[in-house]
Amino acid sequence: MVIVDSSVWIDYFHKQATEQTAWLKSSIGLRPVGLTNLILCEVLQGERDERRLGNTLKHLVSLPVFELPGTEVAIAAAKNYRFLRNRGITVRTTIDCLIATFCILEGHRLLHRDHDYNSFEEHLGLKVVKV
Repeated sequence: MVIVDSSVWIDYFHKQATEQTAWLKSSIGLRPVGLTNLILCEVLQGERDERRLGNTLKHLVSLPVFELPGTEVAIAAAKNYRFLRNRGITVRTTIDCLIATFCILEGHRLLHRDHDYNSFEEHLGLKVVKV
């Protein structure tokens, strides 16, 4: 399963041409892709147009949506945050820490366009989609 981060979904729904949106466009229906409830929330919060909001919601909930955080993920995310912080790396958002940790624990790959995930890949084994 590939978890698609809000950084990609937002570009995708706003028709921004990036390597990540091209991968997503060519993969939907051919590869298993999903998201988390936190990603869903981030995407919906940013949508200003009510009509597009409905279309976006309809599209996203047709995919697997994983519920986060859960106690196991929350504890592991805190551990990962502290691990990175002890190496001088500060993760900017708790949500990114939860998403990355979930992907690590469940063995999912992450499609993103957010440099905050790079430290999870480099130091904690997060698998990402290379485009």
